[in-house]
Amino acid sequence: MDDVCFSIGEAAGHVYRLLEKDESTTAKLKRTLKKSGFDSETVLMAVGWLAREDKLLMEKIDHVCVIKLK
Repeated sequence: MDDVCFSIGEAAGHVYRLLEKDESTTAKLKRTLKKSGFDSETVLMAVGWLAREDKLLMEKIDHVCVIKLK
């Protein structure tokens, strides 16, 4: 369980750094982080982690979730 939490936290750090550069979509984040070895589920949990910490703004536009930092 600790390894899973560590992996989610590590992915959250990657997501945060990507979003510091520009807004993104969940699909783009999943594609980008897959190159770093993270599966889709972990990326989505990382987004949830950051959302729970109130770090993100999310908006659904034409069935696409656009994510940016607050």
